[in-house]
Amino acid sequence: MLVGAAAVIIIFGWMMLSDDLWKWAISIVASIAVVGVMGIVAWIGYTMATTPPPEPIEFDEPLETTAEEEVE
Repeated sequence: MLVGAAAVIIIFGWMMLSDDLWKWAISIVASIAVVGVMGIVAWIGYTMATTPPPEPIEFDEPLETTAEEEVE
């Protein structure tokens, strides 16, 4: 991963310094960013659509108490 990241940094730097390739470098990075973010958004949407709703919580005793019960 270290070697791959270093290679990408070197290639990107070379493309940015080139007269003709800097537009391609920016386009590639922007495209990767957009695809990455939209991929995460799609994954979240898929997860929300396919996750079943939680089971309702059932209580054995009622939650509400009256003022007389609180005094005792």
